[in-house]
Amino acid sequence: MVYIVALIIALALIVVGIVKWKIHPFFVLLFAAIIYGFITGMEVSQIVDSINSGFGSIMGKIGLIIFFGVAIGTILEKSGGAMVIATRLLRLIGEKSIHLAMMVTGYLLSIPVFADSAFIIMNSLNKALSDKAKVAYAGTTAALAFGLMATHVMVPPTPGPIAAAGILDAELGSVILWGLLVSMLALVPCYFFATKLASRIHIPIHLEKTEDTLHKPKLWISLLSIVVPIVLIVAKSIADYPGINMTESKLYPLISFFGSPVIALLTGIILALLMPKKLDEKVYSATGWLGDALRIAAPIILITGAGGIFGAMLQNSGIADLITNGFTDIQIGLFLPFLLAACLKTTQGSSTVALITTASIVAPMMIALGLDDPFFRTMTVLAIGAGSTVVSHANDSFFWVLTQLTGMDVKQGNQIQTVGTLIFGLSAIVVIYVITQIF
Repeated sequence: MVYIVALIIALALIVVGIVKWKIHPFFVLLFAAIIYGFITGMEVSQIVDSINSGFGSIMGKIGLIIFFGVAIGTILEKSGGAMVIATRLLRLIGEKSIHLAMMVTGYLLSIPVFADSAFIIMNSLNKALSDKAKVAYAGTTAALAFGLMATHVMVPPTPGPIAAAGILDAELGSVILWGLLVSMLALVPCYFFATKLASRIHIPIHLEKTEDTLHKPKLWISLLSIVVPIVLIVAKSIADYPGINMTESKLYPLISFFGSPVIALLTGIILALLMPKKLDEKVYSATGWLGDALRIAAPIILITGAGGIFGAMLQNSGIADLITNGFTDIQIGLFLPFLLAACLKTTQGSSTVALITTASIVAPMMIALGLDDPFFRTMTVLAIGAGSTVVSHANDSFFWVLTQLTGMDVKQGNQIQTVGTLIFGLSAIVVIYVITQIF
């Protein structure tokens, strides 16, 4: 009983610390883990060892991967490559299908670029096209926001899914492939919500004339840094699949090396450096784009490390044995990580924090939940991703980016973003459940 009470106290401390006291999530997670250790009666040496091993093991797995993923997105954004991809996609899909165009563009852009940044990049274009096509600005905004959100929580190299996959030892290529499928299917009801319901909400369009002086790299160069790392990681996953038997092939060492997430994303950074008009200190210096990427990635890396500490503390306290006994006859499976992530998202606002914290809590319970299998580890990452969207409201930074840039009031934001994230999260967990029943 003391373990459950300690876990509840730790979770309450995390929520109150982040929401009410405005403490950085890294310190909240760290202190919550230490307090949990003392409440459960762990020895001081065991608590200290959990801090060191929990942080170190997670950083060894995914610290560089998170930074490299952020660096690719930062270069793509600042070089103008993201806008090139967005413009071409919109032209390809056509202005007559502007809702679909916005959703697909947001879906692809949010794989390498943070959802907040991608929305800022796309909003002026979304506004102009909505005005030109004479369609409701609220509907196209909803479609864009849902597309951004889908890959933000489910498809690496976005930091949240990478961190959750690392904590749960899920195979990254598998998370990418299944994440793409699940998020696409879950967006179907969101598309109809955007076109049929959100479009009824009136938001006036105020166009501002801006001079477009941004450098525009070629489309194929812009796509390289996104496509190549994903292809390399997926290729390794296919080569490692038991039924393929590629380990004896002479190509396998090459595929294994370049397909490892660290090398694949490092390759992506090298390819991203083809996009800037001029490769100088503005790009690669400590105060340049790579320096900006490091500043963006550092908090996420630290939060992930603190999540690793929390997970190690849970593991070393012996809570896994208690959960194993308690869940033996209860078939809750993937719904526990989904609900836990949803609670954390709703209470503290950050999808990334919800992903990392939930993965850290669930990691010691995987066997008890019947999820200790490569396929179910992947599904657990996606279930947590689905929960981490439920729901976006006033304590979510993306909610305010969306409302302030579009001119929505809070009520309209709730009608569009809050309801939309609920629809996406519920749709995603249903899709995940159906997939697990088939496979």
